Amino acid sequence: MDLVADIEAMQAELAGWRRDLHAHPELGFEENRTADFVAAKLETFGVQVYRGIGKTGLVGVLREGNATRSIGLRADMDALPILEQNTFDHCSTHQGTMHACGHDGHTVMLLAAAKYLAATRDFQGQVNFIFQPAEEGLGGAKAMIADGLFEDFPCDRIYAMHNGPGLPVGKFAAVPGVRTAAGAFFDIDIQGKGGHGAFPHLAIDPIPIAAQLIGALQTLVSRATSPNDSVVLSITKVHAGDAYNVIPDAARLSGTVRCFSMQKMRELEAQTRELAESVAAGYGASATLDFRVPFHPVVNDDEATRFAGDICASIAGEGNVFRSGAPGTGSEDFSFMTEQVPGCYLIIGNGEDSSALHNPGYDFNDEALVYGGSFFARVTEHELARVQ
Repeated sequence: MDLVADIEAMQAELAGWRRDLHAHPELGFEENRTADFVAAKLETFGVQVYRGIGKTGLVGVLREGNATRSIGLRADMDALPILEQNTFDHCSTHQGTMHACGHDGHTVMLLAAAKYLAATRDFQGQVNFIFQPAEEGLGGAKAMIADGLFEDFPCDRIYAMHNGPGLPVGKFAAVPGVRTAAGAFFDIDIQGKGGHGAFPHLAIDPIPIAAQLIGALQTLVSRATSPNDSVVLSITKVHAGDAYNVIPDAARLSGTVRCFSMQKMRELEAQTRELAESVAAGYGASATLDFRVPFHPVVNDDEATRFAGDICASIAGEGNVFRSGAPGTGSEDFSFMTEQVPGCYLIIGNGEDSSALHNPGYDFNDEALVYGGSFFARVTEHELARVQ
């Protein structure tokens, strides 16, 4: 095993940083305190900091020698609009906002590598520490790219990781190919005709239309999708009406779609629109669809992933690295970065007893910090190895 000894020695310090960030969570594009915290640490390490990339995003740059090679290491910083149910000392101090996905840990793992690499400088080339805002469906990766991320900070390869509840600490997954699903959010607005609840024949009730659509939309999975493909369509919000005795004018259905190719996602968008419009029209109403795709599939580059897996094996042992496995239906906007630059998206163990992601009882496992920090450090030293 080849954990970085200097990063292991930082364990208590890293846990303190992580718990500070956990106690002060911020939503996407509002990560001002978090960005200040990260920038201050990087500057203390001697890393050049560039702010305002994708609004609250930032990049730290460390260069050694004249080699033109460069890599990107990315961590996400945003939290979620969830009311935390934990009672430990570092629980959220921002009511209704919490780090329920472990981005506090991801941020600190990258800071650990930055501190180590700035001190040792055992590489040749440029490493770009990319701290991304607004990963949770708000388009932070696309915002950084639009602000010139890869023009201003070119990367030959890019690496990121996400913690995995249920996977023991000290284990990694580095699997080539499609790893996460494309993800869409949608709203269907059904326009009927309001009226008195006692006289439904004088109205066009949008509620039974919504109910019909909830069931009908599932046929896009069960009847319009090959059994060999995977699609998830979930209705997660239903809004209609304000009074007991009033048939509302309109209803809204909202939800999410997940699949593993953009071609299939475009088909699902067209099918959802056609189904919503035709069902509503059959009742004398109308329906409009707003369909947004904030996530593309993350596709791991074969060579970058083999390289990353070898680094994980050197850190934790080959028996602790999964190099194959089915993709998950979660989504991740790191996908937009790997569409621009070959890269690898890893999973790092957060412990067998960890609460699920996006759960009000979740917490990042501080024992994983040295493993993630060691990966980012070692992948830099090997990608940008000194030429003798």
